Amino acid sequence: MTTIEAGVVASFDDARGYGTVSRSGDGTELFLHCTAIADGTRTIGVGQRVRFVTVAGHLGRLEARAVEKV
Repeated sequence: MTTIEAGVVASFDDARGYGTVSRSGDGTELFLHCTAIADGTRTIGVGQRVRFVTVAGHLGRLEARAVEKV
């Protein structure tokens, strides 16, 4: 079962297309790639509140996927 989590975009580099999302609650930062943004845009603002699912990504690190702006 997939759990939807809440958080805030902690960093995002438009030129590189990636950043991090800080989980609400424990503050863990997860990798965010521009292709994980659900609405198809390739950018998102720092401080934007989001909902997402956590998945195991490349090299075993956790990543935010299906990221939706709140």
